[in-house]
Amino acid sequence: MKITAGRYTFILTLQTLLLVVDWNINIFALLSRQSNALMLILFIVQDACLITSLTLLLITFFSTYVFQTGLVYILYERFRTTLIICMFYFILTTILHIWSLISRWNNFRHSWSTGFSVFFILQRLTGTIYYYYYKRSSLRISDPRFYEDTDMESSRLNAQVVQN
Repeated sequence: MKITAGRYTFILTLQTLLLVVDWNINIFALLSRQSNALMLILFIVQDACLITSLTLLLITFFSTYVFQTGLVYILYERFRTTLIICMFYFILTTILHIWSLISRWNNFRHSWSTGFSVFFILQRLTGTIYYYYYKRSSLRISDPRFYEDTDMESSRLNAQVVQN
């Protein structure tokens, strides 16, 4: 299966749009503090965007020739850091949302404890790393070597068969 320019452009545009939505929600969720319902909706949209972006990244992995021939370990070696950061960022974001909403709903005035402030900063710093690695991976997966039989994959497969 060869990647087409139109298909890749569509997926890359959608991935970029999801990153921009996540980034904007991280910025503007702080401004929506007057309405608990609005914050809840923004948090649900952000979590849905994170799940969708990870799903799109995995779909692009699954559509490669390398994956379809069973050489999943090559993709895992190249994109392991991105997958770990995506999962870690999603977990941090979800915990921050839950913590923020619970503290807002228990107190009518949201106070920032030291723990919450540290967790908030950790989530935002992880978000920056997530944006970098996710965008880099979505661009790297367009490499034509992932979509056609090349000597690199054949030699690795032969080396694996010889070792077994």
